[in-house]
Amino acid sequence: MRLSPGPRHQSSAHKALFLLFFLEKVPSSHRFAQNDRFGTPGEVPGSVCVVVVRLPAARRRRQLLDVALEVFAAEGYHGTSMDQVAVTAGVTKPVLYQHFGSKRSLYLELLEDVGNQLLEEITAAVAAAVGPRQQVEAGFTAYYQFVAGRESAFRLLFGSGARRDEEFAEAVRRVEDTIAEAVAVLVEADLDDEHRLFLAHGIVGLAESTSRRWVAQRAAGRQLGAPVGPDADPIVLARRIAELAWAGLRGVHRDADASLKVHP
Repeated sequence: MRLSPGPRHQSSAHKALFLLFFLEKVPSSHRFAQNDRFGTPGEVPGSVCVVVVRLPAARRRRQLLDVALEVFAAEGYHGTSMDQVAVTAGVTKPVLYQHFGSKRSLYLELLEDVGNQLLEEITAAVAAAVGPRQQVEAGFTAYYQFVAGRESAFRLLFGSGARRDEEFAEAVRRVEDTIAEAVAVLVEADLDDEHRLFLAHGIVGLAESTSRRWVAQRAAGRQLGAPVGPDADPIVLARRIAELAWAGLRGVHRDADASLKVHP
């Protein structure tokens, strides 16, 4: 679309105001470029072209997921409509349905997407640690920093809304299982695989349950305008929980055969 300048006596200020008014009417998801090809044949020198740039499919899908995450986290699954997601993303409803066939499929992909992001941050942090003790703390630090920086994602994944629907709850369990499997290989003890995986689930549960309490405290503090203390620092929290987990892991040993016998 081209906005040609008015009569020669029209002031630059009037043209600028008109352009700003026009831009306010265009969805924020679009990109704009000013035409600087002055003197090109067939064009009015000094004119301004507003170019709507279509995002590549992968980038558009990423944008829609990011927007949907915030909407679902704020309104809940049942309180959110596809219309609302489309409007917030600045796209039409047909565009949204091109990427996600239904609200349920969008929500399920969000759960998987958030879970993968959390897992990637944990594994990257652990891989960079120099020893077993440091790996434990690095894993918890990555977890709490994820919660601190992406509280909406944590609430979407581990909030009560996802637990009320069996299909959503199963998606969350898959995320927990995947993270536990990644943690299990780091448990350096003389244990069988099932014992090791069981302890890994305990470590994941420790991070999740303490994060729930932390998120609730943060929300209450924001409402009251309470000052931020050391309990709000993810690194401090990670160090505390890592000390607990490391002390427990150091005392882990294989079950004695006698303890597994069932007595009448």
